[in-house]
Amino acid sequence: MAEVGVFSGKVALVTGASSGIGRATAELFAARGAAVAVAARNLERGAETVERIRMAGGVAELIPADMERADQIEGMVARTLDLFGGLDCAFNNAGMTGTAALFHEQSVEDWNEVIATNLTSVFLCMKHEIAAMLKAGTGGAIVNNCSGAGVMAAPGLPHYTAAKHGVLGLTKAAARDYARHGIRVNAVCPGFIDTPQLNAFLGDEAARAQVIAGIPAGAMGTPDDIARAVAFLCSPDGAYVSGDTMFVDGAVMCR
Repeated sequence: MAEVGVFSGKVALVTGASSGIGRATAELFAARGAAVAVAARNLERGAETVERIRMAGGVAELIPADMERADQIEGMVARTLDLFGGLDCAFNNAGMTGTAALFHEQSVEDWNEVIATNLTSVFLCMKHEIAAMLKAGTGGAIVNNCSGAGVMAAPGLPHYTAAKHGVLGLTKAAARDYARHGIRVNAVCPGFIDTPQLNAFLGDEAARAQVIAGIPAGAMGTPDDIARAVAFLCSPDGAYVSGDTMFVDGAVMCR
């Protein structure tokens, strides 16, 4: 597999790049030669990602971006083009789990927030990313961060489940519509990945142990596991892969 330098001369945009999967992916893109637009709502942690990349010899710039704000998503892509002159790869990673509750107890406010952050933002990101790639005329690669909840129900999370099913639909629709333009669109579906967000959702060591007991691989994945999958899908090694749903979950979905 191509590694060091595979993204030399390329520009990559990563949303939700302030920690976890987003940070690991931004760092890997940079390590393999890309100039990276680090998009984040938490500016302090986003700046840490940029600093880590620069300390390792990479190129990165921080772009403030709230995925609930359509104007900021459009501005994020425009700023990427202003800073780096193009856009070759994008990882639409930003998302949230929301509050666990059954349908009849779910608040409309929580529903709207999760759908806006996890689904509408992906549509808006792709809308502007694809427009930029079409204008350049040199193709591109987009990866959307989904979940096992994109193909099966996550208990107590109807809003999250609906959003992630929608992300897979958007991925497939865009892949078909833009294949002839050399724009590839894929999705990664992480399993239980050891991130601050997941650990906060689980709440305690007992819940964590229960989750690990149900993973056939016997351990949670790492953010780097997802970063490598995204890099593959954006690289020349994945040149004929589009519309795919890649599970990176230690065989959890093999049931």
